[in-house]
Amino acid sequence: MKTTAASLALAGLLAFTAAGCAVTREQSTVGQYVDDTTITTRVKAKFAEDSTVSAMAISVETLKGVVQLSGFAKSMAERSKAEELARGTPGVASVKNDIVVRP
Repeated sequence: MKTTAASLALAGLLAFTAAGCAVTREQSTVGQYVDDTTITTRVKAKFAEDSTVSAMAISVETLKGVVQLSGFAKSMAERSKAEELARGTPGVASVKNDIVVRP
C-alpha cells in the first residue's frame, strides 16, 4: 500500500513538472538546436575549405534554418561567395548576409 501511494505521488509530480517544461512558440526544440548547430558547422567547414572566404573573419549563426552571416570581407567577391556557400548548404532555409566589405 505504501509503495502504491508513493508511486502515485511520484507519477503526479512527474506529470506536473513535465507540463512546466513544455516548449513555447518562441523557443527552439532540442532537435531544432541540433539541426541549427549542424548547419552552422557545415557552413563554417565550407568557408574553411574555400580559398576565397576567410573563415576567421566571418561569423555564422543559425536559428531555425536561417543562417546569419556577419563580420568583415576583403571584397564584394568574398561577401558574395560566403553567401553562395551558405545557401548551398543542406538544411539552410534562408541566408541573412550582414557581412561588411572593408575598403
